[in-house]
Amino acid sequence: MTSQRNISEFILLGLSNDQSIQIFCFVIFLLCYVALLAGNLLILISIRCSPLFHQPMYYFLIHLSLIDICYTSTVTPKLIGDLLVERKTISYDNCMLQVFTMHFFGGIEIFILTAMAFDRYAAICKPLHYVIIMNRTRCNLLVLAAWAGGAIHAFPLFSTAIGLPFCGPNEIDHYFCDIFPLLKVACTDTYITGVLVIAFSGMVALVTFIVLSVSYGIILFTLRNLSAEGRRKALSTCWSHITVVILFFGPVIFIYLRPPTTFPEDKIFALFYTIIAPMFNPLIYTLRNSEMKKAMRKVWSKVAHSEFK
Repeated sequence: MTSQRNISEFILLGLSNDQSIQIFCFVIFLLCYVALLAGNLLILISIRCSPLFHQPMYYFLIHLSLIDICYTSTVTPKLIGDLLVERKTISYDNCMLQVFTMHFFGGIEIFILTAMAFDRYAAICKPLHYVIIMNRTRCNLLVLAAWAGGAIHAFPLFSTAIGLPFCGPNEIDHYFCDIFPLLKVACTDTYITGVLVIAFSGMVALVTFIVLSVSYGIILFTLRNLSAEGRRKALSTCWSHITVVILFFGPVIFIYLRPPTTFPEDKIFALFYTIIAPMFNPLIYTLRNSEMKKAMRKVWSKVAHSEFK
């Protein structure tokens, strides 16, 4: 691949050139990242140390929190550090690694969200068979399938990125390395490559979003047959899932399902699925979930009690 490129690094143009805006963004994103890590770790520990771990929904939620931490950590620490320096660079190897890890963990997140939708469908639409359908073996297989799906999604995009020739311009108008900004600086005609990326990456997101939308549509339709209390509890859980799906998939579909080009607005939309959605996930899943709040209180009261003993 070295014969196809004569650059060893890329220059990231970042979010803004204005120094005061960069300092403001540094403070905001640092706080967001700390909140994201704290919130997702809180969910991880609270579920793992409580009986909720044996329930499929919370088993998937643990994996979602872990993936959120990994996913946002591929981009956010670099973004925060770059806001303090004038010249934002990333080596060619790290850039390619970022392309792979972003799409790998992003793909896993998409399939974990799908597994969570399947779990809710089984719980609400097939309540008598729920325990059999969502046994631990099947849950493990769904998580394993999510990781395999992430790899299948990431490798073709990674192969596309490392196959691009770079022979001159190395300025990427973004705050991280992604496939479309890289296509823009490659010194070859990338139109066909861009169409293939849309067909592969954009269509994966769109088809998954449609499947999730249909699933939750069926679930909401089935809620009519439940008691008022059952309906309230199921709605509380489902709205949490639906909110997360919209927050994540909306910006992803906007960026990856359109003609292969880049817009200045892409950076703002990318913030939603790289930082904002992973940060809000813990809040969304705990604020309206009495079981989670109860588990968190129990676990952390035990921790506090053992410390003061």
